[in-house]
Amino acid sequence: MYADTSLGVVVPAYNEAKFIVGVIEKIPDYVDAAYIVDDHSTDGTWEKIQAYATDSTPTGAVEAEGSDQLLTTDGGGETVNKQDLRTDVTVVRHQENRGRGAAVITGYRLAQKADHDVVAVMDGDGQMDPEILHHIVDPVATGRADYAKGNRLVSRVHAWQMSRWRLFGNVLLTLLTRIASGQWEIRDPQNGYTAISAEALDKLSFEEMYERYGFLNDLLIRLNAHGMDIVDVPMEAVYGDENSGIRYRSFVPNLSLLLVQGTVWRLWTKYVANDGIK
Repeated sequence: MYADTSLGVVVPAYNEAKFIVGVIEKIPDYVDAAYIVDDHSTDGTWEKIQAYATDSTPTGAVEAEGSDQLLTTDGGGETVNKQDLRTDVTVVRHQENRGRGAAVITGYRLAQKADHDVVAVMDGDGQMDPEILHHIVDPVATGRADYAKGNRLVSRVHAWQMSRWRLFGNVLLTLLTRIASGQWEIRDPQNGYTAISAEALDKLSFEEMYERYGFLNDLLIRLNAHGMDIVDVPMEAVYGDENSGIRYRSFVPNLSLLLVQGTVWRLWTKYVANDGIK
C-alpha cells in the first residue's frame, strides 16, 4: 500500500534479458502487485522471468508458506503466477510481438481485475529508478492528478544528461504532442515512467488505442478528451547499456500520422460530438 491506496506496477519488457530480473528485484516493498509482460522477446528474457518467478527463494524475497506456483496458458500467452511475502508477481508472455503499448495495456487489464487504486508503469530496461517510484505515484495516490509522468526536461541539468539526438527528438515531439493533446504544460511525452488512477483507466477504450511506441502520445490525447488532470514529475535521465527499441524510419511517419489523427479526434470528441466525454 502507498498512502492508503492499493498500488500495482506494470513492467513491459522486450529483449531485456540483461536487466529484467534486476528490475523485478528492486520493486519497492510498498507495491502490492507487479505485472511483468514479456512482448515475445527473442533474447531469453522470458526464460529469465520464468526462472525468477518459479524460484522458491528469489533474491530479495522469501516465499510465503503454502503459496502456490502456477503455469498456465490462455489467450494472452503463457502465464506464471507467484505469491511471496514481498509482492504478488504475475508474469505474462505475448504469443507474438505486439509493441510496448500492447504490453502496457495487457498489464493495465490485469491490474484492473485486481482493483488497484493506482497503477504505475516501470520499463524492464533498468532506465527507471525504482527509488523514485513514490514520486511518480504520489500525485495520483493523493488525488492531485489522474495521471503522472516523468519529465527529464525539467532542467538543463536533467536535459543535458540525454544524448543530443534524443534531446532534439524529445523537444520536437514535446511540441507536436502538446498541439495534438492540448496538454500545453507537459514535456518529455515519450517518458514511460507513469502512474494512472483506476478512474482514468476505466475511461479508456483499450481496443481503440495505438499499441506501439506512439501509445504514450495517444494516451495523453485520450486523457485530455476525458478531462483528466496530468502532471509532470521531475526526474533524471538514466542510460546504460540498453538498446532503444525505436526504429526511427518507421516511428517518425507513423507517429506523425497518429498525432494528426489524434488532434482531429480529440477536437471533434471534446468540442463537437459530445461536448467533452464524461
